[in-house]
Amino acid sequence: MRNLQETHLNSARASLRQALSWYGYLRKSGQMSSNPELAGLVKPELETLNSALNKLDSNVIKIAAFGLVSRGKSSVLNALLGDKILQTGPLNGVTQWPRSVRWQPGDKVLIELIDTPGLDEIEGEARAEMAREVVLQADLILFIVSGDITRTEYQALLQLRQSQKPLILVFNKIDLYPDTDKAAIYKNLQQLGAGHIQAKPLLPDEIVMVAAEPAPMEVRIEWPDGSVSYEWETPPAEVDELKETILNILNREGRSLLALNALVQARDAEAAIAQKTLDLREQEAEEIIWQFTKYKALAVGLNPIAFLDILGGTVADLALIRTLARLYGLPITSYEATKILKTILFSSGGLLLSELGSSLLLGLGKSTAAITSGDNPTNITAYAGSAIAQAGIAGYGAYAVGKAAQVYLEKGCTWGQFGANTIINEILSQVEPNTIVYRLRQELGVNFDS
Repeated sequence: MRNLQETHLNSARASLRQALSWYGYLRKSGQMSSNPELAGLVKPELETLNSALNKLDSNVIKIAAFGLVSRGKSSVLNALLGDKILQTGPLNGVTQWPRSVRWQPGDKVLIELIDTPGLDEIEGEARAEMAREVVLQADLILFIVSGDITRTEYQALLQLRQSQKPLILVFNKIDLYPDTDKAAIYKNLQQLGAGHIQAKPLLPDEIVMVAAEPAPMEVRIEWPDGSVSYEWETPPAEVDELKETILNILNREGRSLLALNALVQARDAEAAIAQKTLDLREQEAEEIIWQFTKYKALAVGLNPIAFLDILGGTVADLALIRTLARLYGLPITSYEATKILKTILFSSGGLLLSELGSSLLLGLGKSTAAITSGDNPTNITAYAGSAIAQAGIAGYGAYAVGKAAQVYLEKGCTWGQFGANTIINEILSQVEPNTIVYRLRQELGVNFDS
């Protein structure tokens, strides 16, 4: 298992390094002047890629605690730390900003615990943006509740689920409930915590009951002289199960969590870079596609030899793909361009494949007319008709290839041997069932049965 985790981590590093090398022309100051507008637009995404790679190298697991006010987020983290480092109190909203604390429960595992404000306290976009930033960095999320889930909590939980991060539901303040109520609430949380009714109930690793800061209890004390007194004592925190659950998860799949988090960040960053690049180059790309459309139509229409029609059209399509790739700043070889063209042909519903068939038939008819034409007006007319029809079909095919290539190039940055999506799928296909990462197959919408 550890060797597999190391493989996942190394694959993620390779994917991020490849991505950074692709966009190196935007990061080198010497070449910046040729792409100043694009370089400025994608600077946040390049910083995200760099940050994700640095985080992989530091090998620190980040665990963020979320929940509504008064659910005991800070108390849970303090109990894990074994010390009251994070401020707590009877008033709502003691935690105003995210705060990080290093926790090293063993010799090998280094964890950063992140405390956050109550999700229902900071209003509007400021709260949402703060939560997004913390979620982006987190490798594992603790969602703290202290009883049955409210509507507000459920909506917050659904939003956290959409972040595609593994999540542990922590039922805090269990000391306030009788055993029968605890059992009923736990069973309800198992289903609601999964995110939707069709989802499988939470596994034991995904839901834990704790008492981070138990309420003081009155204790009866009998003294040697027979007198009796009463004192208030605070029971010790009950978080051993949560600590053990976290350590088991990190030992079993911690490096895979790190790898997946970095890859998800890389995938989203690269998709944003591609989209910004396409938006910026939209007019230039359209001009290039139309140029190739006219060139291919003219070349195919005038050429009298059927075989050369097909060959020339294919060469034109490959050149179009490579020209678009250069426009978008994506390194692409002839082999990769050929693969894209094949994918476009076979995913186009047969339209472009029928273009090849029609081109061949018309090309043969045109070749025959050219050979037998002489001074015969009928044959010349047949030749011209075939040429015009073939030119129209070829032009349509070039335009369709160009527009399809735009889509494939936009998403192609996450494909390939070390593409982020490729590595994510590899990791999720290799994880064991009944692990916390396994649920991400469902969260990420990956289908391995097809």
